[in-house]
Amino acid sequence: MRIAVTGATGFVGRHACARLAARGHDVTALVRRASTAPAGTREVVLGDLDGSAVPSAALGRLDAVVHLAARVHVMRDSSADPLAEFRRVNVDGTLALARAAVAAGVPRLVFVSSVKVLGERAGDGTSAFRVGDAPAPVDPYGVSKHEAEQALRTLASATGLGVAVVRPPLVHGPGVGGNVARIARLVRAGVPLPLGAVDNARTMVSVRTLAAVLEGAAVSPDAAGATVLAADSRSFSSAELARLLGDGLGRPARLVPVAPALLRAAGRATGRLDDVDRLTSSLRVEPGSNTAFSWVEESDPADELRATGAWFRSGPSAHARPASASASADVIAPRGGAA
Repeated sequence: MRIAVTGATGFVGRHACARLAARGHDVTALVRRASTAPAGTREVVLGDLDGSAVPSAALGRLDAVVHLAARVHVMRDSSADPLAEFRRVNVDGTLALARAAVAAGVPRLVFVSSVKVLGERAGDGTSAFRVGDAPAPVDPYGVSKHEAEQALRTLASATGLGVAVVRPPLVHGPGVGGNVARIARLVRAGVPLPLGAVDNARTMVSVRTLAAVLEGAAVSPDAAGATVLAADSRSFSSAELARLLGDGLGRPARLVPVAPALLRAAGRATGRLDDVDRLTSSLRVEPGSNTAFSWVEESDPADELRATGAWFRSGPSAHARPASASASADVIAPRGGAA
C-alpha cells in the first residue's frame, strides 16, 4: 500500500517507516523541512502543521496517512497560553491534514493520540485504563489530543474518511529519550537510584509493537472507526525498569530503598514533584480495540527493555536524539505518547 507518515523523522516515526518499508509498502515521509526523510522513503515537505491549509496534491494517490507529528512540550514562554498552542498544532493542524486527505481521496487516516486522553491514572491507581473508559484529560496536551479525536470523528461522519485513533502510553525502545533515557544513562554511569522501595506499575509500549499497530491500523478493514489502546501486555515498576535496562547495559542497576513518601516530599521541596510522581505512581493500561481490529505483540516487553539498554551501551554518540525530536520553544515532535 501507499502510506504516508507525518513525524517520520522522530523516534516512533523512524521505526514506523522502517517497518512499513520492510513489509513492502510504498512509504512517503511528510516532513517539515527538506533532506530529513528516513532512508527508503519518498520525501514530501509540508512545513509546520499548524492549522494552515495542507495542499491535497501532497497526499495524492495514497492509501493511508499515519499522523504522528504533534506538539508535546509546553512552550518556554510562560506568558503564552499553552492550551492555545497545543490546539494550534494538535487540533487545527490535524484537521487541516485530515481535510486534505479527504480532498485527495485518501481512504484512511491513523491518528496517534495518547493515553493521556483518559487521564493521568485509572481509578485509585490499582485499576487499568480500558478502551471504553470515558475521556478525562488533565493537561493541555491531553485536552488537545481529545479535542482532535472528537474533531476527526465529526469529519469522518460527514465525509466517510476512515479514521483509526491509536492511544499509546510511554513508548520505549532503541532511540528513546525522556525518562527512560535518563534512567538508562544513570544506570550506565553507576549512579545509585532511590527506587529500591518503589513498587508501582507502569504500562508502556515497545516501539516495535507500536509500529506493528500503526501498520495494522493503516491497512486493516477492521481498523476503520477504531479506538485502540496500544500497550505492552506487561507492566513494570520503576525499579524493574532500571534493572532491565541494566541487564541490557551489562551493568547492574544500583537501587537504594527510599520510601516513596520521602521521594515525593523531596520532589515538592525541589519543585520536581511531577517527575517524582511519574517514577513512583502507577499507570496501568489494558491493550485492546473497540472493533475487531487486533495485533500480535512483537516480542516480550522485558526483552525489548533489555534491547533498549543494549542500545545505550555503545556510547554517547549512539543515543543522541534526532534534532527533530528534541524539545524546543516551538517544537512539533513526532512522538506517540507522553505518559
